Amino acid sequence: MGGVFTVTAYGPNRTQLEAAVTESLEEARRLDSLLSNYKAASEWSKVNREAGQSPVPVSKELFQLLEACLQYSRESEGTFDISVGPLMRRWGFFKGSGRYPHRSEIRTAMAAVGYQNIILDQRAQTVRFQNPLTEMDPGGIGKGYAVDQMVAILRESGITSAFITAAGSSMYGLGTPPHEAGWKVVIRHPADRERNVAEVLLKDEAMATSGSSEKYFMAGGNIYSHIMDPRSGYPAQGTLSVSLIGPKAIDTEAWAKPYYILGRDWAARHKPKGMRVFHCPEGPKGQRWETTCEWLQ
Repeated sequence: MGGVFTVTAYGPNRTQLEAAVTESLEEARRLDSLLSNYKAASEWSKVNREAGQSPVPVSKELFQLLEACLQYSRESEGTFDISVGPLMRRWGFFKGSGRYPHRSEIRTAMAAVGYQNIILDQRAQTVRFQNPLTEMDPGGIGKGYAVDQMVAILRESGITSAFITAAGSSMYGLGTPPHEAGWKVVIRHPADRERNVAEVLLKDEAMATSGSSEKYFMAGGNIYSHIMDPRSGYPAQGTLSVSLIGPKAIDTEAWAKPYYILGRDWAARHKPKGMRVFHCPEGPKGQRWETTCEWLQ
């Protein structure tokens, strides 16, 4: 999934800990083989290659995940959309650091973008694309889903104290570390990684962060991040970073993109129950250094 996964675990039985951590990391590797669009042999890549020509039978696991993705799309007014693959390629963010595409490239990509192009047949358990150029991107969901599955394995193995991270952007604190009230996590300033803007304690909670400092490029004096607004075809503007805390990693990761794209007011109105949102907008006149971050009420 294009990132490093880590697990830290505590307990009285070293053999039990090592076995549980190994099994959880094997689960991450299994899901990488299922969901990665960097691997040609993954089930996700197979769907991308073939669903534009005919319905593709998929595993129950992938079908249910795609159903969840489409539900996130409907609830987020289309700002969470796994069909942004063509846009990510045109903007150079797939296996690259980014480039400014020509308008005609964006128009061509936009013709294939839209979660409505992804047709799921529940009875046959198949996936089909209405537009043959549609391409799914798992970047907004895969790591969160993997973290939740890893947590489930650790729990089933009797582990009560562990911390899982996926590429630094999605994480989960299981229980608490020894002699602490929770797993301490700092939220970095989106324009200065040496500065912290908040500190949180996670206890049986997940946190995901989406920010413009993760992957971006500069053109014409402007910064363009990898967080794409699927409604416009351009990288989202107005927000520097959003961090979400909630019970499940998949939810925090999926909702981070809509909150980033739609901004503070929408996020404050639509914040799900039981979820905390930390929002860092662009500063005056787009200044990145002068942002004022806050927890949304």
